[in-house]
Amino acid sequence: MLGIVCLCYRNVVKAYPVSGGSYVVSRENFGYSVAQIPGAALLCSYTLTVAVSVAAGVDAVVSAFPGIGIPPTVLAVLFVVLLTFGNLRGIREAGRVFAVPTYWFIASMGVLILTGVVRLALDGHLPRATHAAGQLHVGPAGPGLLLGASVFIFLRGFANGGSAMTGMEAISNAVSVFRQPQVRNARTTLVLMASTIGILFLAVSALAALTHAIPFVSGTPTVLSEIGHLAFGCSAMGRVAFYSLQFSTALILILGANTSFNGFPLLVSFIARDSFLPRRLTARGHRLVYSDGILLLAILSIALLVVTRANVASLIPLYATTVFTGFTIAGAGMFKYHLRRNEPDRTRGLVVNGLAAATSGVG
Repeated sequence: MLGIVCLCYRNVVKAYPVSGGSYVVSRENFGYSVAQIPGAALLCSYTLTVAVSVAAGVDAVVSAFPGIGIPPTVLAVLFVVLLTFGNLRGIREAGRVFAVPTYWFIASMGVLILTGVVRLALDGHLPRATHAAGQLHVGPAGPGLLLGASVFIFLRGFANGGSAMTGMEAISNAVSVFRQPQVRNARTTLVLMASTIGILFLAVSALAALTHAIPFVSGTPTVLSEIGHLAFGCSAMGRVAFYSLQFSTALILILGANTSFNGFPLLVSFIARDSFLPRRLTARGHRLVYSDGILLLAILSIALLVVTRANVASLIPLYATTVFTGFTIAGAGMFKYHLRRNEPDRTRGLVVNGLAAATSGVG
C-alpha cells in the first residue's frame, strides 16, 4: 500500500505542482463540489495529525519518565500551545530546526535495530516481555494467518498502520516550500520518506514479534519503549541508548505536528478562495502566515485532545478514515487525468493510480 500510494503521489506532484494535493486533483477532475470531500477529509486529517502526533509524543515522554506526575492531557495541550505560538511567530519555514530530531530519531532507530540483530545473532533470541497488568488482551493463540487474533483486530491494525502514510499528502500540499527544482525535490522526498517509513515499520514489527511486546490499554509504556528496554538492557550504555530513543521519538512526534501547521492554513486558504469557507481565512498576518488558519487548527486539535484525554488509541481510528479518503480520491482523480490524455506514460499512470484508488478505497 505504501509503495502504491507513493507512486500515485509522485504523479500528483508532477501533474499539479501547486500546493493542494488531493483537493486540487479532485477539483480539477471532478469539480468544486466533489473536491469538498477530500477537502473536508484533509482538514480533519491535519487536525488529527496534531492531536495524534502530540499525544504519541507525550506517551513517549511518560514511558521514559512514568513518575512525571503531570497529566498527559495537560502536557499535550501545552505542546500544542507552544507549536501554535512558534508558527504565529513565523518559525514554520525553519526546516533545519526540524531536521535535527529527524536525523536523531533515525540514528536511534538504527542503533535499536542493529542491537536487536546483533543480540539475535549472538544469543539466537531476544529477551521477551513478561505479562503485566493493563496489557491488551488479544486472545488465545491459534493456527492460521491471524494466529488467534480476530479479523476486527487485524483490520484495525491495518487501518491504524496505514495512517502513518499521511506524509504523502503533506508533501503534495507543500510543493511550493521546496527549493528549486521544486517538483523534482518533492518527488525525491516522497521516495525517501516512503522507503524510510517502510524499513522502520517492518523493523519495529519484527522486533515486537520477537520480543512479544504487547501494548497497554493506557498507551504507556509504548511498544517501542518496551522493545528498547528489552533490547538495550539495564547497563549504563543501554540506559543512555534507551533515553536517546525516547527523547528522539518524543521530539519527532511533537515537532511532526508542525506539518499540519504548514499544510492546514494553506489548504483552508484554497477552499476559502473557492468560497466554501470564510474569505477571512485567505488573509495573512503580520508575519505573512495564515494566522486565522493556525489558530483554528490549534483550537480544534486541543478540543480533540481534551475530549479523548490525549489517548492515541481513541484518535487513530478517526485518523485512518480521513487519510484513506484522501488517497482514494487522489488516485481516482489522477486516473481520470491520465484517461483524458494521450501521453507516453498513460498506461502506467492508469495502472498505478487506478490501483491506488482501489486499494485505498478497500483499506
